[in-house]
Amino acid sequence: MDRRRDALSAVLAAAVVLGLGLLENPSDVAARAAASLGVAAPLAVRRRLPLTAAVLSAAATIVGAVALPDWPGSLVAVAAFGSAAYHRHPLPVLLLSVGWQVVLKLLAVKPDGAATFADLILLGIAPVAVGYALRLHRERAEQAESLYREETRRVVAEEHARIAREVHDAVGHHLTAIRMQANAVRHVVHALPPAAEQALGSIADSSAAALAEVRGVLDVLRHNGATLADLPALIDRSPGPVTLTRTGSTDPLPALVDHTGYRLAQEALTNALKHAAATRIDVAVHQDRHSVTITVADDGKTPYTETEGAGLRGMRERTRLLGGTLRVTAARPHGRLVEARLPLGAP
Repeated sequence: MDRRRDALSAVLAAAVVLGLGLLENPSDVAARAAASLGVAAPLAVRRRLPLTAAVLSAAATIVGAVALPDWPGSLVAVAAFGSAAYHRHPLPVLLLSVGWQVVLKLLAVKPDGAATFADLILLGIAPVAVGYALRLHRERAEQAESLYREETRRVVAEEHARIAREVHDAVGHHLTAIRMQANAVRHVVHALPPAAEQALGSIADSSAAALAEVRGVLDVLRHNGATLADLPALIDRSPGPVTLTRTGSTDPLPALVDHTGYRLAQEALTNALKHAAATRIDVAVHQDRHSVTITVADDGKTPYTETEGAGLRGMRERTRLLGGTLRVTAARPHGRLVEARLPLGAP
């Protein structure tokens, strides 16, 4: 779809340049048509090879400026440089764009100093600035959308965990009490009628089965399927440069430890992206025979403080429930280091 769109834009650009040129000077139709195709054709690859497309288009305008002084092909090169700045680092694009304008002015028959300076700003610098500004706007919008999605997932997961705890504490407690009381009656009261013995046994078995089913449902609700194995996908969705390193044992982790480790890494990563204005984040996971350690370090410019928000308090609560430790310190030369250690023998 993008290739068709780019090819269509190249054809339309050639038609517009040819039409404007003929309005200015209706002679040399064949030469103007060839020049228009030459300057517009590189637009067909402007997404795949943006810098190459801009250079080829600019070169075509230089050739056209020599053969057809009143030819408006520079408009296409301006668009090509703006597109290149949108897709690539702006500095080389800016240098090429300014150099292109300098060459055009050197080839001018009657150079005008004021016009040269104005063209340098309007045709050499402005398109690159606009393209780069649009790129920054797109990247910030993507980052905001990604953070919103991650925050939504985190809030939903926290709500699932809260519901799971409440159901486990209420329903689980009552089912356990029913099973224990039924078994107690069977052992305390002797010579029960067979029907009563069978009924109490059924009550104990049914309550035990119901408790197992409730725990299974709550486990799915609490874990939501996310484990440390899902960290690469999480990082791929995250804006900005994030690296992941996993070392140590590859043995399967207890389900609750595996899920909690993922949530801790997710929360620390979200905090670094959302609050620390970090440009680099390093996530590390190390597993040995006794524990798994999750470390998230960022180079955020926001000064480190010991004030804890709701997210960090939730991380401490998750870690504490598993008998682990959470340490948050300042990184050098700036930024924050979050380190969580979860024992594999967690309850």
